[in-house]
Amino acid sequence: MAAAVIETCHVSCCANRTPNVVSWSRGRTIAFGTCNSVALYDPQERRVVAVLNGHTGRVNAVQWVHRDDCAPESHLVSGGSDNRLIVWEAQNEKFIQSVECKGHTAPVCAVDAIYVEDSKVMVASSAADSTLRLWLCDQAKEAECLHTLSFGSSFMMDVSLALLPGSRVPILACGGDNSQVHLYVQAHGQLQKAMSLQGHEDWVRGVAWTSQGGELLLASCSQDCLIRVWRLCAKSGTDARTEDDHTIIKMKEDIFEAAERVFAVSLETVLAGHENWVYGVHWQPPHYKGGELQQPLSLLSASMDKTMILWAPEEGSGVWVEQVRVGEVGGNTLGFYGCQMSPDGSMILAHAFHGALHLWCRDQDKEGQWRPGVVISGHFNAVQDLSWDPEGDFLLSVGLDQTTRLITPWRKQDAKQATWHEISRPQIHGYDMHCLAMVGRFQFVSGADEKVLRVFQAPRNFVENFANISGTSKEKLLTSSDSANLPEGASTPALGLSNKAVFQGDLAPKTKGDEEKFNSKSDHQYQESYFHPLIMTEPPPEDHLLQNTLWPEVQKLYGHGFEMFCLASDSARTVVASACKASKAEHAAVLLWSTATWRQLQTLPCHTLTVTQMAFSPDARLLLAVSRDRTWSLWRRNMPTPESPEPQFSLHAHTGKATAVHSRIIWSCDWSPDSKYFVTSSRDKKVIVWGPCSLEDCGDSPLPLEIKPCSSNLDVGDSATAVAFCPTLCSDNSYLLAVGLECGRILLYRWSPGHEPAGGNDWNSCGGTDTTQSHALAIKRLCWRPRTGRVGGERDGQTEGGSENEESSWVQLASASADHSVKIFNVNKRAL
Repeated sequence: MAAAVIETCHVSCCANRTPNVVSWSRGRTIAFGTCNSVALYDPQERRVVAVLNGHTGRVNAVQWVHRDDCAPESHLVSGGSDNRLIVWEAQNEKFIQSVECKGHTAPVCAVDAIYVEDSKVMVASSAADSTLRLWLCDQAKEAECLHTLSFGSSFMMDVSLALLPGSRVPILACGGDNSQVHLYVQAHGQLQKAMSLQGHEDWVRGVAWTSQGGELLLASCSQDCLIRVWRLCAKSGTDARTEDDHTIIKMKEDIFEAAERVFAVSLETVLAGHENWVYGVHWQPPHYKGGELQQPLSLLSASMDKTMILWAPEEGSGVWVEQVRVGEVGGNTLGFYGCQMSPDGSMILAHAFHGALHLWCRDQDKEGQWRPGVVISGHFNAVQDLSWDPEGDFLLSVGLDQTTRLITPWRKQDAKQATWHEISRPQIHGYDMHCLAMVGRFQFVSGADEKVLRVFQAPRNFVENFANISGTSKEKLLTSSDSANLPEGASTPALGLSNKAVFQGDLAPKTKGDEEKFNSKSDHQYQESYFHPLIMTEPPPEDHLLQNTLWPEVQKLYGHGFEMFCLASDSARTVVASACKASKAEHAAVLLWSTATWRQLQTLPCHTLTVTQMAFSPDARLLLAVSRDRTWSLWRRNMPTPESPEPQFSLHAHTGKATAVHSRIIWSCDWSPDSKYFVTSSRDKKVIVWGPCSLEDCGDSPLPLEIKPCSSNLDVGDSATAVAFCPTLCSDNSYLLAVGLECGRILLYRWSPGHEPAGGNDWNSCGGTDTTQSHALAIKRLCWRPRTGRVGGERDGQTEGGSENEESSWVQLASASADHSVKIFNVNKRAL
């Protein structure tokens, strides 16, 4: 078996912002929709174990098909904005697309599924076309639509399927915007209405069945902030006669007939405790105890009031009461969209309006106590740019969700290998973010849909926590960054966009005199310092990320006339180049900034349309810019003189209309590690290497050099949206390149400069990501880790028993995509 060339090391993503998009299997895997894919997440290992790509629209609903015997599931159903349902089936421990259900004419918003006779899967789905459909999927990989219910101008928000007590007849509950819960029973292949349950006073958001002691319980939750639990049981002949006994006080029962039997439905309880719309309800899963299947009576609910409540009947009275309430107090998030419970009931999970997963674990030591757990996180919109820190210890990414996120490996004491986690959210902005550039180890510049660039610097609290989590020496890190002047942290003023530094003195508690003086209402409403320094030994939960991990903004750079588009910084950390969106030459100029004073150094005019990407050569002597106008320009750093000690650049070479090889927009560019060659990639599907760029020959000649293509045109078969040179050469001194495509694939190529470019023999394909590893949408940026070795494998280069050599054959590649995810791949250069 040949060694894998590419293995997925980490996937960073979050749940879509729709209610029914998370489902927890009995096999302990959490499935959730993320953009157009379904991610399978293992909460014990804390990593995404698989990504299922198949939908062409956003995934809105995901549901495992649970087995009666509680064994691990072999089927999963997902519904999306592409109006389709996909049934995924486990084969050889991998999930593959088994059946596709087509018929809805609008996005699917809720699904549920059960096994019926001969282990066929019955699926119920509700969609925005105001219909509800019942499907039967058989072994022959075919789906039959058994019945379609139309609700006219009404929508059904949630559906739940179960089997009637003592029979194999399916019963379907659905709740919608007419404040009722409708029950349908399947008879002769059709769905027939059994009854409508009245009582809720607003839209019904969630419904869920569970079976207990030969009866069914149905929970329904609504925007009226209430949860109702209904009991459904079969009536025997003797029950019917006691109806006339007026001495017994009973709940009113509604009766319907199905499968030649009579069933009665009554209201069991109404649960009031939430202060806002209740979006989701979930019963604790059944489990085996002493060889018998037991269903614990425990119900979890999630609400827009940012809390989850665990309800259960009291032992003596049977009255339903609130057992546990968890959630965040404060924070600037909206509430929860849904909730799930682990198979053994020891963990509960909610997913929030901003896609974040919130996990709580039952505390083993303290009875009845729950504590927040470590869980995956990620951007909830397209990721536009990313960058490694110069040491390759952490990765920063920015996206259209208006956040900058920082991930790093965390090695837990007892864990075999490190897992990657978000440990800081340096910037939470009011504009969509487009680009960033690291300047040194703990400083970065970012650009968004505004004309301003912002510079951020890590606070002391981050450096200390980063040291704790990554296992680096705190003293070493603090000496490398000027620690005397570092603020403790940062907070965002209530009415501002800028993160304000919080210093040690700001955290001192006010004396009593001050308290009384300032204790007017308005002071607390706009309190400046929301920041609380944390001592972290594990990655923080979402509410801390939002509030306590911001970096202070140290500078704003004004100079551009339009929205920021791309940034680059040089390896000497002296200059930052920036470019903004442009439709005229005057706006398309590149601006250079000094990192010492943050003054504008120079304007470099050359292009006529937006500069799409820039890159400084590794030796910091050349700056390359590529543009929407299909050309590139190369600028060289002049030797400093006593009159102008600050760096100055002049035009060294460029392509014009006649010499441009690319026929469409050039999306991306990068430099070879020896600064000799650069590569460009374009929408015309071509990747071209240019060079050689030696500055020795030209001396001070004022004539611009002609730099020609020195590779054959590589056709990659799709728009090449990102390209990156690996920082280390292959064993035969060829260069390794990664090319990211618009379809989401990443391809690897080796390029050898000496070979005859005419026949195309200079390019060697080394494979790429397969369908399970690829992104679902366009790749926005590729970035190789600056050091060799697998971070998250053994500690860099300190591996035992001579495997240092083996570790040095691995390199890591990070990718950012429009599918909201950041992925890190381990690439084995030996296997190329």
